[in-house]
Parts: sequence; structure tokens; C-alpha cells
Amino acid sequence: MLIIGCSNSRDLAKKIAVKARRHGKVKYSELETARFPDGEIYVRYNVPVKDKKVVLVQSFYGNISDEMIEVVFAAQTAKDLGAKEVTLVAPYFPYFRQDKRFKPGESISIQVIAKMLNRFIHRLIVVDPHLHRLKSMYDVFTCRCHNLSADPAIARYIEQNIKNVIIIGPDWESYRWAEKTADIIGCESAILEKKRYSATKVDVRINKKIDLKDKTVVLVDDIISTGHTMQEAIKDLKKIGAKKFVIICVHSLFVGNAMDRLKKTGARIVSCNTIKHKTNKIDVTSIIETALKHHIMETA
Repeated sequence: MLIIGCSNSRDLAKKIAVKARRHGKVKYSELETARFPDGEIYVRYNVPVKDKKVVLVQSFYGNISDEMIEVVFAAQTAKDLGAKEVTLVAPYFPYFRQDKRFKPGESISIQVIAKMLNRFIHRLIVVDPHLHRLKSMYDVFTCRCHNLSADPAIARYIEQNIKNVIIIGPDWESYRWAEKTADIIGCESAILEKKRYSATKVDVRINKKIDLKDKTVVLVDDIISTGHTMQEAIKDLKKIGAKKFVIICVHSLFVGNAMDRLKKTGARIVSCNTIKHKTNKIDVTSIIETALKHHIMETA
């Protein structure tokens, strides 16, 4: 197996390769990338890929469109050069938000991206894809898909670093992560609910009777983008007695002034390393390496 660090995930790719070497012959190399003066993207392999199982590691954040084209070029080039198969490990994969046509004339972005990648890769491995209305990645992808969960790594971090925990989802969409993580730890979980009676009267409550006294509230979600949801959740929870907070997310997008907004809440902020960020405290390397072992290294 040949693990290739693409431009956005070289550190993570290197760590995955080191762990994967315990189970078999694994080589690591970095994809050479550059730009022509007019902005066109250039990619080149620095090692032979013929007859190899090539694993491209690329998390999509920042210049997403350029990163996607880089992967398409790399995948097709590997096939042209005789690679046995091409796997894309995308710790964070974009475009799942736009999974339907909300307004007339809109592009259903994930369908377009999936149709493109289906032509170039044999397998896609993603950590906690942001599936809304899709039941699985197979709703749009025809290549082999593996949806990995960071829940065990998040649960382990909480057990080792936080005491007197209650895990709360800031809204119904995030409750899946809160509940699953709590089940692994064996602690209580809940969802924050709001009921608006008028422009000035809003009732904020937790969906079950829980004493927040002396508890550390851990707010868990898959993605933090603007930070607005977490900020509002903490403001509401303070009104009903919560005092200590830790924010944990899988994918730390933190766009714009999200970090400044979250720091004002007084919460500790922790993320997984699917996206490189200073808040990374939870390592998903072992989760990805285990998937590679089961799905690639142990297959003929």
C-alpha cells in the first residue's frame, strides 16, 4: 500500500502511514503540487505507483475547489500509471449540505461531486460525513464507501480529561453525536430545546429533568462553522444553571470570527484532527488506519 499525502493533509497522512506499517508493507510519499503562472494546478508522483494500492489523503477545507481538482488529477494519474486501485481518505468531506434543491435552479452539489469522483476512485473513506437527508453515502456514490465515526475517540478524550460530565446536543441535528458519545461513556445526555411564544418570550429547557449543579456540560457536534449555534446554546444553558462548559467537534471549520465568538463563552474548545487547527486534541489516526487495514491491506 502506498499512502500519498496531498497538499492539505500531509501531517495526518504521515501519521496514518506510520501506524499502518505495523500491519504490513506500507510506503509513504507526498504528492508534488504547484501552480502555473495562470493558476492552473500541477501534480506529480515522486514514486512509482504501478501495481500499487494508492491511498490519497486529503481533507477538504480552505480552497475546496482547488483541493478537489488536485485529487481528481492525482486519482486519474495513478490509474494512468497502472495503480491497482485508488482510495481517497477524506477525513472531512465537503458539499453534503447541498443534498437537495431547496430553491428552483439550484445545483445539488453533492450529486455533482459524487458523479465526478465515482469515475476516478475505487473507494472513499470519510470520518463522520455530514449526512442530512441522505441515508448513506451510497445514495450518491457508487464507489465503495466507508463512513467512520469519531465517537470512540471523543468518548475516550472525555473519560480521560473531564469529570462530572453531562453531554448535551445544542440542537436536534447534533443530538446523534451527543447521544452516541454518552452511550459509550455511560453518562447522561440531553438535547437543548427552545419554545418561542412571542418575539420577547422564549422558553429554554433541556428535554429531560437533569440537575446541572456541579456538572461540566460537554456540547458535542460534528461540525462547527460560524460558532453561532454553540454560542447561543451556552448562553441559554447559563440561564438554567450550567456554569462549566467544554465544546467538542469532529470537524473544526471555524470560519470567520468563530473562534473569537466561542472564546467569549468561557468554554474550553476541543476538536478532532480531521482538519488541522490549534484546538486539535483528539486524534482520528487510529480510526482511519484500522479502516485501511480491514478494507485494503487484508484484501487481495
